[in-house]
Amino acid sequence: MQTPFPKETYLYWYELMLLLRRFEEKAGQLYGMQKIRGFCHLYIGQEAVAAGIMSAIGPNDNLITAYRDHALAIAKGITADACMAELYGKVTGCSKGKGGSMHYFSKEKRFFGGHGIVGAQIGLGAGIAFAEKYNHTDNVTICMFGDGAARQGMLHETFNMAVLWQLPVVFICENNYYAMGTSVERTSKVLDIYRMADAFDMPGDSVDGMSCEEVHKGIERAVRRAREGGGPTFLEIKTYRFRGHSMSDPAKYRSKEELEEYKEKDPINHVLNVIMTNNWASQAEIDAINDKVKREVEGSVKFAEESPFPDDSELYADIYSEADYPFIKD
Repeated sequence: MQTPFPKETYLYWYELMLLLRRFEEKAGQLYGMQKIRGFCHLYIGQEAVAAGIMSAIGPNDNLITAYRDHALAIAKGITADACMAELYGKVTGCSKGKGGSMHYFSKEKRFFGGHGIVGAQIGLGAGIAFAEKYNHTDNVTICMFGDGAARQGMLHETFNMAVLWQLPVVFICENNYYAMGTSVERTSKVLDIYRMADAFDMPGDSVDGMSCEEVHKGIERAVRRAREGGGPTFLEIKTYRFRGHSMSDPAKYRSKEELEEYKEKDPINHVLNVIMTNNWASQAEIDAINDKVKREVEGSVKFAEESPFPDDSELYADIYSEADYPFIKD
């Protein structure tokens, strides 16, 4: 089988997507056991988006997203331990146990959230990209949001500024067809969301989000344009979540037939099929990857269980940042 990417890339995609899937499955199970409280939005089914992005960007590139953030955080390099501990509200979590499911963060991994307010991160993503341009770096910002957030006024204001200032940012709408429980058809006459870029003279395109290959190629083009000073790009990545919007959503607004149709496009199965068809790994090697992922997820649960909760003294910590402003006189 001829493939556009080498063996190493497919093996990377398989292990990463499997880790994201197993982590989210475990998170869902623990939520049912009331080990995890509050809101919890799973990424199951959308793993090809995360995998395709990560293989196309560098470690110094920034990523900011909405509240369905666990998988993207792990893909960006935050450990499963730190992510699970955050779900538990433990001090060893990536946000010190104070952010929870929707507010993951890591300055070191250049992962800037996890944001609970729909569409709020769109403006922040442009701000991060502005800082990179101001500081004359080569870093690109990936700014992600859902199809529901595409209806927010913040998007239009941000798009205008990003194009005007030619910011190094790639805007991504992860279109999983349902803003919570409302289909795209019921919220807009513009069903091809990427066409919204036309109003701002911004390059836009539609990408198959169930394919790591197509996601990688779309991101690679957009990131290259940004690095070369070509400004922002808007990609509508069409994907599908296999679970409800959140753990409290029974997803009765879609048919079983629709769900099964998309499960047949499961990106993990596709990548595994490519690997096995090309004899790039034996069954024993695949089993070893499966076992490694299982141990990593189980280890993250143990780590979270054994970690302490934040001390009461942490309540007001990390709210303000101390800085020296010499231009302000006492």
